[in-house]
Amino acid sequence: MAKKRKPKKKPQNHNVNQSQNVAALIWRVTHSAESFLSQNDLVLLPSQSLRLESLISSIISHSPSPPLSPPHRDSWFSRFRSVSDSQWLHAFRMLKPTFSHLLHLLSPSLAPSFPHIAPDCVLAAALFRLAHAAPYPAVSRRFAISPADACRAFFAVCKALADNLGHLFELRTDSQRVVVGFGFSSLPNCFGVLGFARFKIDDSLLGENGALMVQALVDSEGRFLDVSAGWPSTMKPETILRETKLYREVEESKELLNGPSYNLSEGCLIPQYILGDSCFPLLPWLLTPYNRVNEEDSFGSAERAFNTAHDNAMGLLGDAFARLRASWRLLAASRKWKRDCVEHLPFVLVAGCLLHNFVLKFNEAMPDEGVEKEEGLPSFDGVEDESAVRVRDALALHLSRLSLRK
Repeated sequence: MAKKRKPKKKPQNHNVNQSQNVAALIWRVTHSAESFLSQNDLVLLPSQSLRLESLISSIISHSPSPPLSPPHRDSWFSRFRSVSDSQWLHAFRMLKPTFSHLLHLLSPSLAPSFPHIAPDCVLAAALFRLAHAAPYPAVSRRFAISPADACRAFFAVCKALADNLGHLFELRTDSQRVVVGFGFSSLPNCFGVLGFARFKIDDSLLGENGALMVQALVDSEGRFLDVSAGWPSTMKPETILRETKLYREVEESKELLNGPSYNLSEGCLIPQYILGDSCFPLLPWLLTPYNRVNEEDSFGSAERAFNTAHDNAMGLLGDAFARLRASWRLLAASRKWKRDCVEHLPFVLVAGCLLHNFVLKFNEAMPDEGVEKEEGLPSFDGVEDESAVRVRDALALHLSRLSLRK
């Protein structure tokens, strides 16, 4: 019987050559990608260039290729300064003239802290990170600053926004404009729409779906009027409400919503109020929708008219947060904040809301990106305030009669 031949062993140098060929191929692909990025970094959308950079960095981390380096002698931003307005909108969520106006407002606050970095570079680096959730190394490469300076710039701009643009929360600075805006929607004496948004965090103490809650009040144009951020999702909405500055200024110090009542055509007086999500308690100044579980057919025409108007108004809040998240991707609903970064979230969110208001003030178009809707919260389950019931009923009757006249 013939003996079986043993398979020949492949020479060891064959495997070495194969590994070298693979490494060479990886290097060529990486080099080609870097060259493409170098030649097109002013043309590519930021989301595209950041994705390509991420892929290149991932390849480099598993190969002996040289690290990703700046493709030009001049930084990306130094060359970007001369591009078209539309590219400024994609990169910084505002046109160049609007950026220049913002720079004029913030420069006195930024310049002393960055004597060796141009103020426009500091502002642009911070806006780029906020707009695209760009990691600090990516910001560093584009603006020719160190990652540490990129981090410092980001928080310095957030602080400067809070210090210089706080007046854009107009409930306290231009409330008359707010009430006039809602008057066009047949909501007399209304001073805003109040609700919550959730921002996911990676914290086992708050459970698998843990989040920080942000209570916000918006006007008829979707501008933020008041923001209170940083509340754990384990707290009940009504508890959060009573801990906020807004509640104290209405209920305790009487600084807000203390103006004259509105005389309806029916002779009823409607005090100044805001519309609140169903998760809030019904109060004389906080009107929530009629809520009858499994009894929708029992609603009368007045109740239906009020709930329709209320639902339309609550859409303003949802749209405001959707636009905020679409513009400033660092605040995207899909993003989960790490536990050690959570303390910065309220600070960053206030900066984002102020920028949202600032851009709206200049009537600029929002970027063409998908929006993310907010999750609903359970309805308040408690005793209703009797005087609040009378106010809501009177407003509901008013809205019902208006709908019959149309």
